[in-house]
Amino acid sequence: MIIRIYPENPNEKHVRQVAKALRDGEIVILPTDTVYAFCASVENRKATEMIARINPKHNDPTTFSLLCSDLSHLSDYCAQIPNHHFRMMKAHLPGPFTFILNASALVPKIIHRKKKTVGIRVPDHAVTRAIIEELGMPLLCSSLKDEDDVLEYTTDPELIHERYEERVSWVVDGGNGDLIPSTVVDLTDNESVILRQGKGILN
Repeated sequence: MIIRIYPENPNEKHVRQVAKALRDGEIVILPTDTVYAFCASVENRKATEMIARINPKHNDPTTFSLLCSDLSHLSDYCAQIPNHHFRMMKAHLPGPFTFILNASALVPKIIHRKKKTVGIRVPDHAVTRAIIEELGMPLLCSSLKDEDDVLEYTTDPELIHERYEERVSWVVDGGNGDLIPSTVVDLTDNESVILRQGKGILN
C-alpha cells in the first residue's frame, strides 16, 4: 500500500499506522533527505534479512545503516565517540550524511558483518523522523537503487510502489526523492575521512 504523509505537517494517525507496521516486523519504504530507503525495525532480524534479499545492492559495504530521529541512541549502538567527532555530527545532523562509527554489541551482525562498524543517519525529513520517534527505536535502512541503471536511484514514490508493492507493506509518499545519496564519513579513527562524497558538504 502507498500512503501520503506531508512533511509540512505529518498526519499523526498515518505516522502511528506506519510505526505499528514496523513494530510488527514489516518492511516499509520511507523518504529521506536524499534517496528513498527500505526500512525495518532494528530489533527484527527476519525483516532485516528480507531487506538484504530485496535490495539488489545489499553487498555494498555502505548499504546498511541505522536511521535515527536524533543522536539520543548513539550510546546504545556505538562505542565511545571522541568529543570532536560528536561535535561534527551534532553540527551536521539532521542532514544528508552517514557517519561510520565503531559499533556496540547491540548492532545486528547483518550491518557490520566482518567489520564492527555502523553507519548512523539522522535525515532532515520530518515524516521519517516522526515515524522513528513514534516507534521509539532506530530503523535499519538500505537505500533504493534502480535495478536498471548502475548509479540511478528511484525517486518517484508512485513508481517505487509499482515496483515493490508485492514485497513491502507500505510505501510512504513524502514527495519526490533525490538522485544524490548521502555523504559517507568515516569516524572510526581520530581523523575523519570521506568515503563517499554525496549530497552533504562538510563545513
